[in-house]
Amino acid sequence: MAAAVCPCRALLGGRRRLLRAFTRGLAASKETHFGFQVVSEEEKGEKVYQVFENVAKKYDIMNDSMSLGMHRVWKDVLLHKMNPSPGTLLLDVAGGTGDIAFRFINYVRSVRERQLRQKLKHHQNLSWQEIADSYQEEAVKPLGDSQVVVCDINKEMLKVGRQKAQQLGYSEGLSWVVGNAEELPFGDEKFDVYTIAFGIRNVTHIDLALQEAYRVLKPGGRFLCLEFSQVNNPLLSRLYDLYSFQIIPVLGEIIAGDWKSYQYLVESIRRFPPQEEFKAMIEDAGFLKVDYQNLTSGIVAIHSGFKL
Repeated sequence: MAAAVCPCRALLGGRRRLLRAFTRGLAASKETHFGFQVVSEEEKGEKVYQVFENVAKKYDIMNDSMSLGMHRVWKDVLLHKMNPSPGTLLLDVAGGTGDIAFRFINYVRSVRERQLRQKLKHHQNLSWQEIADSYQEEAVKPLGDSQVVVCDINKEMLKVGRQKAQQLGYSEGLSWVVGNAEELPFGDEKFDVYTIAFGIRNVTHIDLALQEAYRVLKPGGRFLCLEFSQVNNPLLSRLYDLYSFQIIPVLGEIIAGDWKSYQYLVESIRRFPPQEEFKAMIEDAGFLKVDYQNLTSGIVAIHSGFKL
């Protein structure tokens, strides 16, 4: 017997699809910002795509250089905040180079290993064969039923991610999909967790991306966003501005041979809504229990919300 579809949910889904279609129809004439430039929405999409096409091969080394390695710590905090368990289905959007996906796999593997050790510790009367079978099951399915789908609009970023996965030995439970955050190529209520790290500020219509995040999450699912935000220390804010506008584009030119792309990335950070404003946008998309955690005095923030 087919499951009944909630009329309210179906109506809401239809309204969202109409809104996306209407917004795309106006994109050619409406204006938005590409960094500090005023451009058409269509032009912004093309420019952002080109930025990440240009920086893909140097993306990781530039992240280390620009953040002095802190981006690794921020991403680790994101995973600990997520605290995924075996069986979790994760969608990582704008995650082409795989940083969040690889951390997710490592985290779930570690949880599985701890569970196995506790199981064996609390069953002292297990036979050798039962112990061997337990380790064999762990070797065959180190992630349990967990899976992570990396979705990115930029094929070059995904190419870099696939190459890293192959080099680092990640294969099980990992897939790569080309897709737009504003119109995800997935059905409703498919994932337990949705993450987007340092990607949502590059989306033309942030409200549509948030609605899509809500749509693809299962009831009870969690939204997590790691993004540059507003520094809450006045002295650090002035130093951060100086570093951002005077040093980062220079690093981009020296390391990646691309001043303009990194000038845009700095400007896009300043254009992104501050913590409370972004929290309100997440709530407007339907998420509940929305909060945020500032890291490094608000240089970045992790926003969290639930589909309840």
